[in-house]
Amino acid sequence: MSSHLEPRILRVAAKLAGPRGRVPRGLVILAILNLVRPLTSTVAAPAKQFQNEIQPLLSQYCYDCHGDGKHKGNVAFDQFKTDQAALEDRELWLHVLKNLRANLMPPPKQDQPTKAEKERIEQWIKSAVFQIDPQNPDPGRVTIRRLNRVEYRNTIRDLVGVTFDSQTAFPPDDTGHGFDNIGDVLTLPPMLLEKYFVAANQIISEAVPAVAAVVREQVVAGKQFQSGGEAPAEDRPARPGKRDGLQLSYYQPAAVSNTFKVDQAGQYQLAVALMINEKFVDNVFDYNQCRLLFRVDGKELLRHEYSWEGGKPYHYSYDVDWPAGDHELTFELQPLTPNEPQTRTLALQITSVKVSGPLAKEHWVRPKDYGKFFPRKVPDDAKDRRAYARELLGEFARRAFRRPPEEKTLDRLVGLAESIYSQPGKSFEAGVSQGMVAVLASPRFLFRTEQALPSPDGKAFPYVDEFSLASRLSYFLWSSMPDEELLRLAAAGDLRKQLTPQVDRMLKDKRAEALVKDFIGQWLRTRDIESIPIEARVVLAREEKFDPEVERNRKRFRGLNEKADDQLTPEEKEELKQLRGTFRKTFRQPLRAEMNADLRLAMRRETEQSFDYLLREDRSLLELLESDYTFLNERLAKHYGITNVLGDEMRRVPLSADSPRGGILTQGTMLGVTSNPTRTSPVKRGVFILDNILGTPPAPPPPDIPPLEEAAKGITNRAPSLRETLAVHRENALCSSCHNRMDPLGLALENFNAMGMWRDQEFDQPIDPAGRLTSGEEFSSIRELKHTLAKNHYKDFYRTVTDKMLTYALGRGLEYYDVETCDQIVARLEAVNGRPSALIAGVVESAPFQKMRAADQTAPRKPVKPAQERADAGTKP
Repeated sequence: MSSHLEPRILRVAAKLAGPRGRVPRGLVILAILNLVRPLTSTVAAPAKQFQNEIQPLLSQYCYDCHGDGKHKGNVAFDQFKTDQAALEDRELWLHVLKNLRANLMPPPKQDQPTKAEKERIEQWIKSAVFQIDPQNPDPGRVTIRRLNRVEYRNTIRDLVGVTFDSQTAFPPDDTGHGFDNIGDVLTLPPMLLEKYFVAANQIISEAVPAVAAVVREQVVAGKQFQSGGEAPAEDRPARPGKRDGLQLSYYQPAAVSNTFKVDQAGQYQLAVALMINEKFVDNVFDYNQCRLLFRVDGKELLRHEYSWEGGKPYHYSYDVDWPAGDHELTFELQPLTPNEPQTRTLALQITSVKVSGPLAKEHWVRPKDYGKFFPRKVPDDAKDRRAYARELLGEFARRAFRRPPEEKTLDRLVGLAESIYSQPGKSFEAGVSQGMVAVLASPRFLFRTEQALPSPDGKAFPYVDEFSLASRLSYFLWSSMPDEELLRLAAAGDLRKQLTPQVDRMLKDKRAEALVKDFIGQWLRTRDIESIPIEARVVLAREEKFDPEVERNRKRFRGLNEKADDQLTPEEKEELKQLRGTFRKTFRQPLRAEMNADLRLAMRRETEQSFDYLLREDRSLLELLESDYTFLNERLAKHYGITNVLGDEMRRVPLSADSPRGGILTQGTMLGVTSNPTRTSPVKRGVFILDNILGTPPAPPPPDIPPLEEAAKGITNRAPSLRETLAVHRENALCSSCHNRMDPLGLALENFNAMGMWRDQEFDQPIDPAGRLTSGEEFSSIRELKHTLAKNHYKDFYRTVTDKMLTYALGRGLEYYDVETCDQIVARLEAVNGRPSALIAGVVESAPFQKMRAADQTAPRKPVKPAQERADAGTKP
């Protein structure tokens, strides 16, 4: 008997008991039957509803493809063994619900159910199949989440003030459901655990002083060296991370100096840091050389010659005995090869000169940030020292663990610190530092552990405690740890009461830029634009008249180049050499546009600032689909063919009424990341819109699909357009169902090349962007398509944005039991015309964000395929 019936039966039996506590047997049986009957009715009711209400609708609208002997897509609604079996296939009904809402099923040419009939099916799925209680929805399973690389970097920054390069120190995070903060894929392999130990030592060594006094250090940045009041720097910037360096050209003589003032006489040490920089120009060497001299007060300490060694750092150290007063530091660069051609742009970078001293101990000073980590003097008494260590480590662990540490944990940390600083020659600071290293290597820091509040009414879905809520908020909006205000409110039990003002405060904070960069960077793939390969010369060549001979030479070159050298005949080697020379001449011709780093950065910032603008101003999310403005600087505006935009600063630019721009679909990020290296890809672009805008991604393509070009290989006298090629490909019945959905969307963007530039033709053939959506709407241009999506498919877009943001905020993929939560948020968005404030409020106030399952209901880690598991649907793009 079900355990939850037993207490009820006992209570009834007690009421029926006679004076001696005995219950007549017949009455007991009657009581049991009365209790079991409602349960049986409850189970039977949904199945009966399916038989009486739902199956007739399916028979009327769906059996042409999914019944009466037909089972398209392996779905047949009349093949359930029992009516009860129909309730148990939740995955099937989730697909039905999505297709019904997206108007994909029934197909547009078939009879359509009325609005009331659709609502009846939707409500039955949610209540009978998913068994969702709208007043108490299932918050879903919780998988403990490791900090990903971005979260680790930001947390370290806010915890100790160190800018740690987690991208280099740790391997890339696995991704699932399109994001890299998904708990199910953020595992901890042994190699990564070792790297965490190394990182913890490195971070604490850099941030936390291990001694009470050190030699004073002062750094003279390269840009502080000048010649005649002006620094002879190159126009181009220094290498990343070296922006304070001074660039001296190999090709021009230069002398720069800095006057360094010494307050106290004594022994000093000078550490000179240099680096060779270059700008790549073609695949050739630059044989220029230069000589650098470094003098202190006229005395030569360094004389060295340098050639092409791009990116190589040099470090030199010198001891000097200085009296108090001014001392002249001078660098002189002498070109050695004035007659050599300047095929690259070589420069010697003066990074810095670090001056340490006086070296005598009596002149030592407090280390940097000493007071931040050790605000009081270290006590002499052993008991007091231990208490002080406990105070320091307790506060550090509270912030690092995002909640107060347990007493046993704190005891172990203090014991570790004491075991270090009690050793001869070891400082109190060194012991506490080791305790901090242990904190950063702890699972309580590396993982976001959560706890639930007691549930006095015994409900299965208790609220997470306030410290867990603080972490959920901060890692959602900031990709970092909670700040002191969040922790203070959590400790007082007031955070949930102050949720709305705290979210407003957090969104106004500079750290909220992480929501834009990390959420948009993955949802709309803006992260990828800076590294996606695009061959500008080949892309632009498609806008010229098609030359069959050039195309034959290109194919021949690729075929020969793919062979190993020992597989080529002497004739083929000579042919390859000639082809390489021909293409090299072509490649040396200047391009009218190039996807350099500055342009790629501007493209990424255009998309980020578009979303940030809506977020800050609380404007409709539909402006992501259709708007009369965008964000540009001079470089990007010129690339787009937009005039009267000057300067490097990105700013909001109004667009003309006939402009095809406006909205994310026509921004360089989306157009670039959905293209192939040498051409556009209507397939990739169509999949992007279906997945990230409409929320109806196509199924993965069948195996062994040939390249798209194979579809039109019979056309040799001209280059077939992508529209023609896709039309041939769609003739394959296996491919047509997906391509009928993808191709019209992707082809509508064909006026934009793989670099995001407007074009009217390809290979001397006019481009036709017109199309028809599977939902029936026709359009003749990208402007009409954007308007159609914003006007007729806004609810699909709201659902997609909600799905993506909930996935990002919760760190897990959404399941059938999340449907009601999404519907509630979408309803909030509809009520306010898509304001982002409603979206974020809906997320943070939702049951999945606020609650968790009871411990015995928490599901194990769920396998998730990587984010790239779905190839572009329908064909190789």
